Amino acid sequence: MSERIRFGVLGVANIAVKKVIPAMQKCERAEITAIASRELGKAREAAQELGIPKAYGSYAELLADPEIDAIYNPLPNHLHVPWSIKAAEAGKHVLCEKPIALSAAECAKLIAVRDRTGVKMAEAFMVATQPRWLKLREMIRAGRLGKLRSMVAHYSYFNTDPANVRNVLEWGGGGVMDIGCYPIFFSRWIFGEEPVKVFSAVERDPAFKTDILTSAILEFSSGRAIFTCGTQLVNHQIVQFLGTEGRVEMDWPMNTPPDKPSYLKIYDRAGMVETLEFPACDQYTTQGDAFAKAIQENAEVPVTLEGAYKNMQVIERVLAGGDR
Repeated sequence: MSERIRFGVLGVANIAVKKVIPAMQKCERAEITAIASRELGKAREAAQELGIPKAYGSYAELLADPEIDAIYNPLPNHLHVPWSIKAAEAGKHVLCEKPIALSAAECAKLIAVRDRTGVKMAEAFMVATQPRWLKLREMIRAGRLGKLRSMVAHYSYFNTDPANVRNVLEWGGGGVMDIGCYPIFFSRWIFGEEPVKVFSAVERDPAFKTDILTSAILEFSSGRAIFTCGTQLVNHQIVQFLGTEGRVEMDWPMNTPPDKPSYLKIYDRAGMVETLEFPACDQYTTQGDAFAKAIQENAEVPVTLEGAYKNMQVIERVLAGGDR
């Protein structure tokens, strides 16, 4: 294995070519050495544009390359598990986009394959390695807000393109799978618990059959998380955590700008206490380095498959309309 972990990318998805690959090219521990597409021309075009040494006309060819250590899988949701399994069976470590599976049962299959093959597998919730989020969790767990009692979050965008994968039900489309998974993840991550009760209201598009407006309450033993996500709303995202002594507010929590400072606004009972500023940081760079470090040091990955399994269980409960 080379000094830096050599990654191959499955597909030329927008998130890969526009965000993740350029960010990972700034990693200290990882490098992008190959990209594959079902159309060789597309792979070569992306490779030339991004300065990637190798281009393949099939995913299988990339997986057969002995010089590839790990795979980044940004394929549509329904292809996450099949190609992550093939990558693991080819001896490649796998960093897979969220949601890593279409169901908890599918995620359980990944766990079995990981255990059998011995590779590292992680779900790509980049917030788990982003400095602002890490500081937020540290601050809350240290009692800066008193006892954490509530999280309130909103995440939405507007997309009515019937050809877009986010609007194709059988491909794992819908708001909860695409963006609602974030507040589910970071509420569990911050509270450090699993919800004991789930309540939700789900509205579906009459043509797509995907969820387009969902509101949910996740009841934890120590507090509650409330969120709304929508795919036919104005583009917006925000999250607040509220405790007995104060609250903290984070704007653009999921799409933290990579090229300018970001902030945490902290309030006490009387008003604003302070604003913490964080230097510009690309969360996909920190994610790539954290996963590569786990491989190099044989350590736990940032977001484990066991955690992904529990997140999928909550996603399923929300989409089912809550616990009955």
